[in-house]
Amino acid sequence: MFEDYFRQYALLIIFAAAAVTVPIGMLMMSYMAQFVKIRPFRPTAVKESAYEGGMPPFSDRPARFNFRYYNYAILFVIFDVETVFLFPWAVKYGVMSSQFGFAALTAVLIFLLIVTFAYGYAWRKGALEWVTNE
Repeated sequence: MFEDYFRQYALLIIFAAAAVTVPIGMLMMSYMAQFVKIRPFRPTAVKESAYEGGMPPFSDRPARFNFRYYNYAILFVIFDVETVFLFPWAVKYGVMSSQFGFAALTAVLIFLLIVTFAYGYAWRKGALEWVTNE
């Protein structure tokens, strides 16, 4: 019993070590490659400036970013999660499963109903409109 317990923690430690070692090793190999002249090292002010969100780094202050991009991204993630939940359900239970048929179908229909109401609410509030009438 204790051997299995420690074996599971050993696997966890091995995966954690690999998760730390691989990225650090890649960064070190890239850094060492500049000394062998495989990777050129020519820093400029433009290359070392911050680049975020597609805004040009040449202005004094960043331009305002439209909130509607975030709104669409959040709505996409919410409704994408619905698809992520539906696929495993379809694989596991299916529509005509003899053991869980009606209960599983009822559960997924309730889930779809809730998500459909959320989509309808977002649509009615105008969250999906790019141009508003304000």
